[in-house]
Amino acid sequence: MLGPKLYDTCSSKAIIKPGKDAIVSPNVDIPAPDVNTNAQVMAWVMDEYSRFYGFSPAVVTGKPLDLHGSVGREEATGRGVAFITADFFAETGRSLQGARVVIQGFGNVGSYAALFLQQAGAKIIAVSDVSGGVSRAEGLPIPALIDYARAHNGRVQGFREAETITGDAIFTIPCDVFIPAALGGVLTKERAEALRADVVIEAANAPTTVEGEEILQRRGIPTLPDILVNAGGVTVSYFEWVQNVQQFRWDGERVDKELRAVMTKAYRDVSQLAKSRRLSWRAAAYVLALERVARATLMRGVQ
Repeated sequence: MLGPKLYDTCSSKAIIKPGKDAIVSPNVDIPAPDVNTNAQVMAWVMDEYSRFYGFSPAVVTGKPLDLHGSVGREEATGRGVAFITADFFAETGRSLQGARVVIQGFGNVGSYAALFLQQAGAKIIAVSDVSGGVSRAEGLPIPALIDYARAHNGRVQGFREAETITGDAIFTIPCDVFIPAALGGVLTKERAEALRADVVIEAANAPTTVEGEEILQRRGIPTLPDILVNAGGVTVSYFEWVQNVQQFRWDGERVDKELRAVMTKAYRDVSQLAKSRRLSWRAAAYVLALERVARATLMRGVQ
């Protein structure tokens, strides 16, 4: 279990040794927080590494602001989800104003996605987490729900300003947008058949199974893939790394502007490829990524 001392004194130096055998370093592999980790854990990692190799804030990202983290990193993944959703609606000639959104998962990503989408005019009509779920046809009061969840160990169950939902009900609520923002493998074949959404926006990592994907494609439900949708977090992690290396902090306006530019370009690139080659969104994203890697590999002279 991670704690203030990530590794014991005898083993730490070997595990985080820089050079060709390094596991992590500012120029080898830069970890960021994910499920069951947070800014505090990243601070411990940075501190332990710096004990041996000197001040090294760029060794991890997602750190607390007071320990060289970046403004906007905590909410970056959810903000990116909102950007991609808005781009999809704009491209398809629809408005987010009044759009009905259902979110499965109300942790860091789901809660911030809900907040930003509501600010853009969408109605978040249902959310769920491991404790259960809540719904309200006219839209949930997201700021109040976030405060409630933070005061109740991150759980939404018992929120009195909404109706309670249980089990798989979250997957059957009619909506314009369904956002899986929890763990992988939740959109199974059965749930994909029961889903009543116009589009799926994957905020979690690998939330749709292979069988579920086949069902969604057969039903004509566009599924924007995780590799595109939740890239906001790692993008702002990169921004944090840049700031640490340069020892120059960006303000929130710059972070959001740069993130918006990156996410919108990524969306357009994937969308254009999907249309031109008649590919699914997921296939288009993978083809685009692999083509870029292939070109870079050939340019290096690697055969």
